[in-house]
Order: sequence, then structure tokens, then C-alpha cells
Amino acid sequence: MPEQPYYGKNGEPKKYDPTFKGPIYNRGCTDIVCCILFIICILGYVAVGILAWSQGDPRKVIYPTDSRGQFCGQAGTPLETKPLLFYFNIMKCASPMVLLEFQCPTTQMCVEKCPDKFMTLLKAYANKEDFKYYKNFCKEGLEGLTVTQILSSGLCPAMLTPSKPFTRRCFPALGQKKGGEITVGNNSKFDDGEGNIRDAKDLVAGVKNATVVIEARQVAMKIFEDYTQSWYWILIGLVIAMLISLLFIVLLRFLAGIMVWVMIVMVILVIGYGIFHCSMEYVSLKSEAGSNVTLKDLGFQTDFSVYLHIRQTWLAFIIILAIVEVVIILLLIFLRNRILIAIALIKEASRAIGYVMSALFYPLFTFALLSIVIAYWAVTAVFLSTSNQPIYKVFNETACDHSRKICEPANFSTSSMKAECPDSKCLFAFYGGETVYHKYLIGLQFYNVFLFFWCANFVTALGQMTLAGAFASYYWALVKPDDMPAFPIFSSLGRSLRYHTGSLAFGSLILSIIQIIRVLLEYIDHKLQGTQNKCTKFLLCCLKCCFWCLEKFIKFINRNAYIMVAIYGKNFCTSAKDAFFLLMRNMIRVAVLDKVTDFLLFLGKLLIVGLVGIFAFFFFSGRVKAFENTAPNLHYYWVPILTVVVGSYLIAHGFFSVYAMCVDTLFLCFCEDLERNDGSLARPYYMSASLHDILSENKAVEETEEPTQSSLHQPDDQDVQLKQ
Repeated sequence: MPEQPYYGKNGEPKKYDPTFKGPIYNRGCTDIVCCILFIICILGYVAVGILAWSQGDPRKVIYPTDSRGQFCGQAGTPLETKPLLFYFNIMKCASPMVLLEFQCPTTQMCVEKCPDKFMTLLKAYANKEDFKYYKNFCKEGLEGLTVTQILSSGLCPAMLTPSKPFTRRCFPALGQKKGGEITVGNNSKFDDGEGNIRDAKDLVAGVKNATVVIEARQVAMKIFEDYTQSWYWILIGLVIAMLISLLFIVLLRFLAGIMVWVMIVMVILVIGYGIFHCSMEYVSLKSEAGSNVTLKDLGFQTDFSVYLHIRQTWLAFIIILAIVEVVIILLLIFLRNRILIAIALIKEASRAIGYVMSALFYPLFTFALLSIVIAYWAVTAVFLSTSNQPIYKVFNETACDHSRKICEPANFSTSSMKAECPDSKCLFAFYGGETVYHKYLIGLQFYNVFLFFWCANFVTALGQMTLAGAFASYYWALVKPDDMPAFPIFSSLGRSLRYHTGSLAFGSLILSIIQIIRVLLEYIDHKLQGTQNKCTKFLLCCLKCCFWCLEKFIKFINRNAYIMVAIYGKNFCTSAKDAFFLLMRNMIRVAVLDKVTDFLLFLGKLLIVGLVGIFAFFFFSGRVKAFENTAPNLHYYWVPILTVVVGSYLIAHGFFSVYAMCVDTLFLCFCEDLERNDGSLARPYYMSASLHDILSENKAVEETEEPTQSSLHQPDDQDVQLKQ
């Protein structure tokens, strides 16, 4: 079948083409250059992954590392029975360099368990049993050495303090008496091993700095434990969300009008109940001590449940929900007439989905592909970030020209650095490297992020084009379902991959470039947070806003361009131009009707998320007595609630995205149909009578002639014969 010469240079519609009968099957490959480029980049992405997997070592983020760069507790090594990291002098962690280099300038070694009593090397050396215990926290090679020689060689710590393991590290067991006095091992003072009696509070700064980096890890570990305790309940919540979404879609198929109004009322009621519940919590906290503390005074807390005991938190919830409620009600009032038309359009989309029921399950395929893309990106990122080599630096207490310079621990004792700085030590600092691979490691990370965006956008684009082709085959079928392919989804998917991989890659490449620019702008903004240059901040803010708007615009153009590619089989640029001019000629319809339909579908997603979220809140928080013994004991009950809410939204979005794509495709096909045909016997409309009535009410510029009643119906058998 020949290509359809439908649009002129400026996008104006040409004359009626009697040979057009829907999506063209006899088509050729489009955007071949971009297809070849995409394949080459994917092969390069695979090569980067293989290189990262061969060089990386994820153990570096799992196990603590001693001063020699060895992993504590790693299975199959001599340190397998020593899972904890012990600091020789925790007070040296109070140095500001800890915050800059994330490394304490003191010897660190792997031990089996943390010390549980006070002891100095001087006193332990005089007692055989005590010294035997003390050796558990010393290096090898103590035989025949005096206390002075041991300390000067840095083989043992000068003292031991009672400690407890925390994130696989030994930290002093600090406590506090009623008067606020700091204690360690129930003592307010200790011997530092150098003949000095010091206060226990001197340990606080070292412990605080040493835990700056790993406080977040503690929260992460608690969150991980919560997931291990509640994962099956989370799955049940997500299954419930999927069943509700599926039930909602099925009911829309048969009761679209009723279900939309039920959905609107339910959303208003759910938000209203949320306001009522937050108000009750706000009132109940009035008599509770400490509930009037402001969020600003409270600051950031790792235990998020603390915020639920503050009245200001519930007041913020009330204000946010009230604003959302008012906005929804005002939109419903001012758009009530358009909502009636949008409901009718949703009914038409329901009929289309009824002929292409497999489209409801296509988001599962898209989700599976996106999961593979995300998993590959995450694993590659971890291996790239852990593919560095251990770097050792000179750490010292006194002034030294070689301080923080790179050193080699194997020959450091005989090096010139040690001779010039006798009290210096060559300790493990971080992971890095100076090879060609390590020099370009940041470039590989950037390539990993960019290909992640490109592949994710490609998968999304493939889903949009596949659904568009399937629903377009429904619209342009004169006799449904006889004129439709046997398997519309598989037929459209095959055409998209066989002929239009280049077009998909082209559109997703443009979007990925914009997204990576936005990421770079966010990175630059983060780096410049400490500056006070208002002009720079204003410029960055403008750039971020402009690129955000540009990304939204490109997504809109891409979505409609894929529909045109699915129908006509033209290249991406031509399809994007055709779609843009077609939408501009129907601007009022696009602005009013299409977006109102999107708003109604968004309310459906909001309803599903609200219902499942409320159920999850009462279950995991233990607010309902019937669930008190069933709900798991958690550190943060908001973890499974948030997971269920986000998962429910993604599931609902997956189902409703099929409806949204169906509406967009039918709308674009309708605009095409109006310009191609006039409803006469010779040129009948492909649309149904109801769809014509729906969208003709909203037409901005109507043709001067009024179609007769016979021109507004789906063509009968005589029309079909004449058309053919």
C-alpha cells in the first residue's frame, strides 16, 4: 500500500484519500541511523557492565574495613570470625578531617568482640591473664617487646574502654546519670593509658564524628528489618490494590458513567475523612506534654514516629488535605459540563478496551522491562562505585609535610616519610586509583546514568506506541471486530519493534538528554548551596524551571508522535510535526476535553491509593484492636505504609495509563477522521455516532455546514461496500 501523502509543508490537511483504512501494514523502517546508534550504545552499556563486574567488589559497602583494607567478617578469610571493627583511640575521631575523609586517623582492626572492661596496656602488661585478654585487641609481633616499644610501634591501643557493637563497629558504652553527667562503663572518668585521668565526656566528640557517616546506615538497617518483618503484608496490600484497580477497570467497562461519579464522591469522602481524623489527632494532643514543639525546633529525627506526637504535624496535614479538597470541589463545579462530555469519552474508551482486553495486562510487560533496566543500572552503579583500589595515606598527630599524602603500608616503616615524621602512620583512607580505568570512572558512571534514562524512556515509548497501534486498529475498523487484527497488541508490538525501533530511540534520546541536563543542574545547585551568590541561584532556578517545562512539552509531543508513527509508519520528526499541527488545529478540544479526562482518571488513581493507604495505616499502626496481635512489630510503621501507598499508585497508574493512552489515541484519530471525511455516503466517518456527538459539542471552530443525521452514525453495510 502506498504511503499516504496527507499533510502539506505547513501541516495543512490535503484532500480525501480513499485508500486509507487505518494503520498501514506495508511500511518500512524509520530513523535507521538512530536505531544503529542505539544498538551501538546498548552494546557499549553491556561492555561497561562487564568491565564493572570484573573490577568491582560490593563487599566494600557491606563489610567494615580495617587499616589494611581487609574486610571484617568476610566468609572464607582469616577474618571470618572477627566481624567487628575496633578503633585504637576513638578520641582521635573528633578531628574535623573525619568529616572530610570519612576516616578516623587511628589504627583500626577487626576483632571478635568488643572490649567489656576498663584496662590500660601498662597495667595489663604486668598481669599475665589481663595481657592475654588485651592481646585480642593488638596486632601480632608483641613477643619480647616492652610497653614503650609496643606503643611506639603502634601495635596495641594505650587503653581499652567498655564498648558495644554498633553497625559492626565498637563504640564506647556511653551513658548518662540523672544529673546529666556522661559515663562510660558506669564511670565518669577513665585512664587514657598515658597516665592521664580524663572525663568520659571527652569520648563524646569522637563517637559523634565517627557515627556521622553510619547514622544513616543504622536507619537503613532498621528499615531493612521492617521490610523483613512485613514484606508478606506489603505484598497482600499490593495484591489488594491490583484487585481493586482491576475491578474498577472492569466496572468502568460496563458502568462508566455511574463509576466516575461514584469515584468523584468517594475521593471527596476519603479526603474529608482524612481531614476529620487529622483534626481528632490534633485535638487529642492538646493535653500531651511536649506536643506544642514546632517542627523547626524539633529538627530532623531518624525516628519519624516522633513527628506524629507533634500537633504542628497534624495541622500541616489538615491544611494540605483541606486545600486539595477545595481545589477538587472547585474544579468539579467549574468543569461540570466538560466532565459530562469526558465521561462519555471514557465510555467510548471502555468499548475500545473491551475489544482489546489484553491491553490491560500490557503494563505488566512494561513493568518487567523497566525492572530489568533499573536492576541493571543499580547493579552496574554499585560495581562501578566499588571498583576502586584501597588508598593509604599518612596520618599523624604533629605537624608533618607528608600529612595526608599517599603511602605504601608494606614499606612505610623504612620509608623517608616515616623517618621525617616518626609518629606518623600509614593507614587505609578510602578506595580510589590512578589507572586509566579509575581516571575515567566518573565518565563511566555518567554513561551508566545516561543509558539508564535512555533505556527507561525507550521501554515507556514502546508501551505507548504498542497501545496506540492497537487502539488505532479499533478506531479505523469499519466493522468491529471483523476488520481488526486477531491479536491487536501483539500485532502492534511486532510492527513497533520491527519497523520503528529507530523512531522510539530517537524520541527517547531527546527526552533523555533533557533529563540528564536536569540532573546536572540539580548537581550544580547542590554543590553551590553554601554560596551566597543570589544571581547564580536565580539563574539556576530559571534554568531548572525552563528544562522542567521543556521535559513536559517533549513528553507530550513524543506521546502524540508515537500515535502518528503507529498509524502511518512515518519517521519520528514527520510524525511529531503532523501530530503537533493536528493538535494545534484542535487546541480547544485538547486543552479542555483531553485534560479533563486525565483529571478524572487521576481521581481514580487517588481513590485507589486512598483506600489502600487508609487500610494500611490502621493495620500497621495498630490503631484497630482487631489487628493488634496480627500486625508485625516494627521500628517505623510508616515504612510498609509508604511502600504500600507508592506501590498502589504505581499499580493504579499502570492500569489507568491504558485508559489514558486509549483516550489520547481515540482523540487523535477523531481529529484525523474529521479532516479526512465529511460523514457522507461516499466519505463516511469511522467514529461511532456517540463519539461524534461527544466531541462535536466541544469543537472550537465548527464547519459552516451542519451534517445531517445520516452522517453522524457508524457506517452501515451500504457505506462499507461503497467505501471499499
